[in-house]
Amino acid sequence: MLQERSSVVAHSRRIAIVGSGPRGLGVLERIAARLAEAPPGAAEIFLIDAVQVGCGRIWRTDQPDWFLMNTVCGEVTMFSGPPDGGPARPGAGPSLAQWWAETDLSCPGPDGYAPRALHGRYMSHVLDVVEAGLPSGTTLHRVKSTVDDIEPEDGGYRMLLSDGGSLHTDRVVLATGHPAPALTGHQEELAEFAAARPGLRYIRGDSAADMPLHDISADATVGILGLGLSFYDIMFALTVGRGGKFIEGIDGDVTYEPSGEEPRLVAGSRSGIPLPARGRNQKSSAFSFRPALFTPQTIRGHAPCGPLDFARDILPWLVAEVHLTYFAAVLRSSGADRADAFTADVVASAVDGPPDIADIAARYGVQDPSAAPDLWQLSRPFGGQDFPGPEAFRQSVTQALRRDLAHAERGNVDDPLKTSLDVLRDTRWVIRELVDFGGLNPDSHRTDFLAEFAPRSSFLAAGPPRLRVRYALALIECGLLHVVGPDSRFTGDAARDSYVISSPAVAGSAVPADIVIDARIPNPDVTRDPASLSRNLLRRGIWTEFVNGEGDGAFPTGGVAVTTSPFHPVAADGQPDTGLCVLGVPTEHTRWFTLVGSGRPGPWNEFIRDADAIAAHCLAPYPEGEES
Repeated sequence: MLQERSSVVAHSRRIAIVGSGPRGLGVLERIAARLAEAPPGAAEIFLIDAVQVGCGRIWRTDQPDWFLMNTVCGEVTMFSGPPDGGPARPGAGPSLAQWWAETDLSCPGPDGYAPRALHGRYMSHVLDVVEAGLPSGTTLHRVKSTVDDIEPEDGGYRMLLSDGGSLHTDRVVLATGHPAPALTGHQEELAEFAAARPGLRYIRGDSAADMPLHDISADATVGILGLGLSFYDIMFALTVGRGGKFIEGIDGDVTYEPSGEEPRLVAGSRSGIPLPARGRNQKSSAFSFRPALFTPQTIRGHAPCGPLDFARDILPWLVAEVHLTYFAAVLRSSGADRADAFTADVVASAVDGPPDIADIAARYGVQDPSAAPDLWQLSRPFGGQDFPGPEAFRQSVTQALRRDLAHAERGNVDDPLKTSLDVLRDTRWVIRELVDFGGLNPDSHRTDFLAEFAPRSSFLAAGPPRLRVRYALALIECGLLHVVGPDSRFTGDAARDSYVISSPAVAGSAVPADIVIDARIPNPDVTRDPASLSRNLLRRGIWTEFVNGEGDGAFPTGGVAVTTSPFHPVAADGQPDTGLCVLGVPTEHTRWFTLVGSGRPGPWNEFIRDADAIAAHCLAPYPEGEES
């Protein structure tokens, strides 16, 4: 148990990092790299995590290997610089792919997908390297505990831990990760329906590794709400995790050999189709996409004043970039050397707004200029369709999955569709620069961006490995997985004491279920976070909710209000608390797409730049009278 000031060196800097997932570890790595460059004297660093210090809950090392990452390992690093011929150390170390290849002969190479537990072991290795690289006079404490409260005290902070201990620090970095917000609305209704009926269960959204899936009986019918990335994890846990086997044929097709211990899976979502596959990777880890049309300068050049309207000011330019990338890939695949000239012509035509790219493509010989991706249709592929019965829909969904796999197999450079959809991933930084910190007007922020664009973008850009989609297809074809249809409804039938899953677009689709698993990651909302630390920070006014706008039209976002980098929380009096920094998930909706993140080999991305800015702040000279 830590006791307050139990091992504090007089006049040392004392820095606490709460949460040791990727963001917390990233800050620590940059602190260590800066200390190695210019040690400021004695320092103590406390790395605090409630589950596993060094990798946190989501990446803990004891989870099964069937839970995979969804980014190829060559694109992931926790070091802020590449190996340089010397020993691994803060600022210079191997990527996940390089470390994996050094430690395991079965590593599939940089285009492989690592188990999450393996990434956790890599993060633990990074932590060991960072600690070994700390200069003399600096001490790292690994603290496995929960922080329940933070009280301003003596120019710093007194941190109260769940084990009864406490410690005093000068700077605190809060990178607390995924919360479990209180259930509301439809989720609450589903949970209450099961609570009143002993034979039913509702399992709330969470990391699949932490869901109570092991005691689901083989004779159960399990409804899975959501067909995104977590769906694939749950699918594996209830099939491979039950002793079943996927068998890959020489033609690339996959069949499933059941163990007999699998429950029946009935899944549904708005789209009605499992998340499409990520294209076969054809890009190096150093690849950096440079948009030709969709840049902050272009957007602001056409809408220079005030908050933006996402649908009017931003989305048309993003769609134009997607279409430009699509037709340039079509031209490259034709063998003619016209893609660069086409791109230059499109850019030159964009003086007054997004040009008619299909018309320009036709002039360059594209045979079907109407084939440009329709993001709204692609994200809801069965929109407006009706099906006479479940078998007709099953045929449609399997055909759609096979078409998607054909695109994905061609690759994220050679296939025009997959390379154009990668634009949605590669330009997230542009969107963040435009929408973060109230860059949108409140109504557009709430409706156009978060309610409409964000889920569609995630559907099209955040896909799983191709093999996972093949596995889902194999389960559908053997009858263990039933996808109910688009705009799926999950309801309780009191007369039958059962859940019912159905789709209004599929006649006769209603299926009773004993269990409903919410396969959606909970939407962060600091006002509904039951964690003691969040409640106490809100109660003290150290944290406040970011509200976009004022008056009746204001939008309470649920994110912690923070300044721009280095992200100090804005207190109830409107002033920033400069001794604290808040990074990642707690600030979601103040900033966008903080739910995942890692460094990437090559030039620094936002993940490393954010970590470095906080590290620089933590190590900067403290104002006179503040250091204790």
